[in-house]
Order: sequence, then structure tokens, then C-alpha cells
Amino acid sequence: MELTERFEWSGRQIAWGRAGAGPAVVFCHGTPFSSVLWQPFAAALSRDFTVYLWDMPGYGRSSKHAGHAVDFGAQADALAALLAHWGLDRPHVIAHDFGGAVSLRTHLTLGVEYASLMLVDVVAIPPSGSPFFTFVQDHPGVLAELPAYIHTAIVRAYIQGASHRGLRDDDLDALVRPWTGEEGQPAFYRQIAHYDERFLEENEQRLGRVGIPVRILWGACDAWIPADVARRLQRLIPGAELSLIDAAGHLVHYDAPVPLMDEIRAWLR
Repeated sequence: MELTERFEWSGRQIAWGRAGAGPAVVFCHGTPFSSVLWQPFAAALSRDFTVYLWDMPGYGRSSKHAGHAVDFGAQADALAALLAHWGLDRPHVIAHDFGGAVSLRTHLTLGVEYASLMLVDVVAIPPSGSPFFTFVQDHPGVLAELPAYIHTAIVRAYIQGASHRGLRDDDLDALVRPWTGEEGQPAFYRQIAHYDERFLEENEQRLGRVGIPVRILWGACDAWIPADVARRLQRLIPGAELSLIDAAGHLVHYDAPVPLMDEIRAWLR
């Protein structure tokens, strides 16, 4: 499933794709990833649903202009505009990592309604970030000037650490590719520099207002965001369900694709 369409929004180009027929399901990726994570799942679901993939501005195949904000607030505005462009009313939303905070803000702050929300190993509530995030935020300009081969090695090691089982070379290459080259390298450090936990604090204060069905999925071995965060998130969202997926890390898509697909299909039914 390829992102063959482009949506012009606030000077940005958002890459997106659609397939299938039936109830609408929108996938949201996180950082430092892209819609590539969700492509096999969207393709499989397209037999029964109309599935939508998109790359957030600053990510994947979407535009990466240096002057454009790529924080949670900007991405939530982009998602709301994209849903309006698609003409969707109460789609199912499935979000991973950063996409969790974006989809929650779109619902809680911008008032966009969903039929349901599935949160998979999400960044949603504070605290968040890692020592690497802190280092990049302190030195964004310096790291953007690294020799390309050193930068690529850093990004590969960083993304590889999100998997509990380890990523195959071709999967790792697909995840790293958007962050290479003259445009991709500075964009990688820019999206970390723009990371603002204030938006997570605002989300946390509003979670008690969530009135839609929510299911939380988490890799039991997530080294980036421990499962204790999932349990806390469940307590904050009224009626939320939680399942842990064994032997899976933050990139549950690669560590346990069959259990993840089973959970998604059962939830959408």
C-alpha cells in the first residue's frame, strides 16, 4: 500500500494513501517512524475496511521544511485537517508512539470524534523522552552537522533498540531511510528538538473526559516506554481496556505481528 496522494496544508505536503471499502480506519505513526510501520496491517484490513495511511509533516514522505513546526500541536491540527479533507465522520483510529498523543489531542482539544481509539505503545502522558532525547535537545544544531555515515549509524542503533527481538536489515533500512540525506538528517534532529512535553500534560488533564471506546496494547518488554505507563494510562481513561503482548518491545509491529493483527481485528469487530 503506497502513499500516492498529497494534501496541501499550511504550506506543507502531507503524503497519504487509501485502500479498501467499509468502515474507515485511520492509522497514526510515531517518532522516529512513518506509515511504513502500519502498511502490512492496513493492507490486510483493506479487505473489510477503508484504511487510511499518512506520514505526519516532517516524517516519511511528507515535506520536511525547516521552518515548519512538527510538535504535538501542529500534528494534531494536521490530523484534524486531513480527516476533514477525507470527509470522515467518527473513524476508528489506531495510533502508535507519538501518534497516541496526536490522536488524543485531536479528540480532546480539537473536538474530533472517533468511533474507537486503539493506543499501541504510545507516548501519551508525561514523563517521556530518553537520555538520547535530552542530549539531542541540548545539541540539535551540532548533531545535524555530523558526517552522514556517523548520523546513519546513530539512527540505526537508536531504532534497532526499539525492537525486543531485533529488526531485519530490510525493515531497519525502511525505517532509517527517511532520516538520511540533506533533507532527512536535519529533520531527524529537528523533530526531537521540537518535542514539547507541555502537550502531554494537557492531554493528561483531559483524559477523564474520554467517552469513546479505548483499547491499549503494549509490548510487555517495551524498553522505551515501560508497561507501567500503560497501566497508568488505563487508570486515567474511563473504561479503557489493556492487553500486554508477550515477547514484544516498542516495535510490536515487528516483534509480534500476528498477535497485534489478531488484537486489531478483534477490536474492530
